[in-house]
Amino acid sequence: MNESIGPGGWFANNAPRMGLLWRRNGGWPVAAGKRRFYIRRMNPTARSGRRLLLHLAGLLSLLAVSSGVVGCRPADPDLVKIVSSLPRTGSAKHQSDTLVRGIRMAIDEAGGKVGPFRIEYLDLDDSTAAAGQWTSEAEAANARRALQDPDVCAYIGTFNSGAAKVSMPILNLGDLLMVSPANTAVGLTKPGLGVPGEPEVYRPTGRRNYARVVPADDLQGPMAADWAFRRGVKKAYILDDNEVYGKGIADLFDERCRELGIEVLGHDSIDAKAQEFKSLMASIKATKPDLVYFGGTTQSKGGQLAKDMAAAGVGADLMVPDGCLEQVFIDSAGATNLEGRCFVTFGGLPPEKLTGKGGEFVERYRAKYGELPEAYAVYGYEAARVAIEAIATAGSKDRRAICDAALAIRDFDGALGHWGFDANGDTTLRTLTVNVVKGGRFVFEEILDEADLVANPAGAVLPPADAPSGGPP
Repeated sequence: MNESIGPGGWFANNAPRMGLLWRRNGGWPVAAGKRRFYIRRMNPTARSGRRLLLHLAGLLSLLAVSSGVVGCRPADPDLVKIVSSLPRTGSAKHQSDTLVRGIRMAIDEAGGKVGPFRIEYLDLDDSTAAAGQWTSEAEAANARRALQDPDVCAYIGTFNSGAAKVSMPILNLGDLLMVSPANTAVGLTKPGLGVPGEPEVYRPTGRRNYARVVPADDLQGPMAADWAFRRGVKKAYILDDNEVYGKGIADLFDERCRELGIEVLGHDSIDAKAQEFKSLMASIKATKPDLVYFGGTTQSKGGQLAKDMAAAGVGADLMVPDGCLEQVFIDSAGATNLEGRCFVTFGGLPPEKLTGKGGEFVERYRAKYGELPEAYAVYGYEAARVAIEAIATAGSKDRRAICDAALAIRDFDGALGHWGFDANGDTTLRTLTVNVVKGGRFVFEEILDEADLVANPAGAVLPPADAPSGGPP
């Protein structure tokens, strides 16, 4: 690349084939008029940040090449489209099925209309059969397809935080509202908590268009560590899948453990493509942990880790985040291997504990589909309701007006209770729950609230030696 330092410490790349015009808006370079774009310079020591920049730069270039066709087809004045982009192929399909059901229920309950517009829903797949999970190529294609369709007014997704990093800057260029029912990586919205340059790197226009209805990992990771502390855990071994979501939450759990005085015996990243982890579990057994924490998902071998942990005779409890809160995780691990010893955290209440509008949603879902919804179904429902509410408030198909209406929500009376978005587009909900595996299913264990965080962690004192422990003596 022919690089030079642009205004404000941004890298400028002369791209004569892009055909994009760029201008300054509030001090941020955005598409307008010269054949030049700017990407913020990051800390040269942050390797992950540099890779992220290069990846996003490539995506923006692809968008630039294709942007000439945006708006070629006239919009239908009576139609709005709501798109979802979720992994509809592979091992995450069961969870995405429940999300899509929730989205469809919200649209059906609105009568398939919002204001003067009829609603058309497009269920897009960001995974491939070959990969068995989401791919950058599929997610980028979905984002471009949505952006180039003048009738699309909201984009519900993504399920995976890594996928969000692909589509967020693409959708931001067109001010298309993006509401995630599942992303929890902190760097997507919270300054200073992710890699250098986040979250600004996902907002090339400098304007916000992204929000999420699920609490982020800056709550889930530390509160999981506090739960372990109160349970009497003294030694923990930490694993992660080396992906955006999994490593991010494991790092937060690790940091909080050290603040609390819990000894971190080791912290390893696994190769999620490996078939088994028997040797790893043998080495972990030798350290005699009270708890093994895995930051990852069912799709990144959470079940296989649990199976190999039991086979190796590791007597510790296992704790996993919400990416493993699905029946497929239990099935892949083997219910007996998890019985009474596997705990999973989740943002919000489980379906059976929802009340008010949430309880009504659960009953309607059960009546329609003949089963209790899995945990993420209500978040798909709530994300769709946010999109519908924002379109109704805007009263038009003006994408910027729809984004502003959504991000201005402060007291939403929804299935998750009364909540709103903060200045970063994060939900104000600050409650988590812990579930335990019993009888081959997840059973509610307890509610965790931000107020329950251990005060003064630097001076924290571990429970006495005879207190109940989360692992073997």
